[in-house]
Amino acid sequence: MKQATGIIPARFHSQRFPGKPLALIQGKPMIERVFERATTAKFLEQIIVATDDERIAQAAKKIGAEVRMTSPHHNSGTERVAEVANKLKTPLIINIQGDEPLVSGQMIDTLVLALQDEFIPMVSLMARTQNLNLLRDTNAVKVVIDKDSFALYFSRSPLPFQASDFLYQHIGIYGYQRDFLLNYVRLKPSRLEKTENLEQLRALEHGYRIKMIETQSPTLSVDIPNDIIKLEEFLKKRSS
Repeated sequence: MKQATGIIPARFHSQRFPGKPLALIQGKPMIERVFERATTAKFLEQIIVATDDERIAQAAKKIGAEVRMTSPHHNSGTERVAEVANKLKTPLIINIQGDEPLVSGQMIDTLVLALQDEFIPMVSLMARTQNLNLLRDTNAVKVVIDKDSFALYFSRSPLPFQASDFLYQHIGIYGYQRDFLLNYVRLKPSRLEKTENLEQLRALEHGYRIKMIETQSPTLSVDIPNDIIKLEEFLKKRSS
């Protein structure tokens, strides 16, 4: 089985939520929650926190995480992940977004298993939801797929248009063949990527396929401070 490394990109200076990785969720920093849940994956050889901020680095080291300091000039978490991956030998890389505190080891393992097929360069997750209110939520990224579960398009706009039954919400956790990842970050940012502010569209516009894996597990990403309140309410209900 091909080995995989999980990398958690974390930056302090987020435009919509500065200091997000250190935001407390029921008293625990988000970076700690993400790291702890990533450690439950069975198929990761190692887990690395990639950051350009000493405050995040210290918080990660405090919980026993391996940390790699990266350039402060990256435009995306993927570029940060690629900087670390460039110095690794593991053939598979899992990009575990630092704002996905409900990520599970099972989610990560499904990506590793899918990437055992060397003809799949990139893989990600989606969840089916009947909450059609998300169609017009620009923070909820939607994805449509073909009959073989490869992504056709991602958008912040309503997708599919006038859906009346369900939609697939994208979960921002990615897996890559390492060689593809290193090539991907060298590609010129594409028009649709910049229009939607969704970097995965760069892969589609350059002709690469993204395999989408459906997961049943709930996930609540943190984009803005108010998402912390929603997440804590969800965790409180789940534990009651």
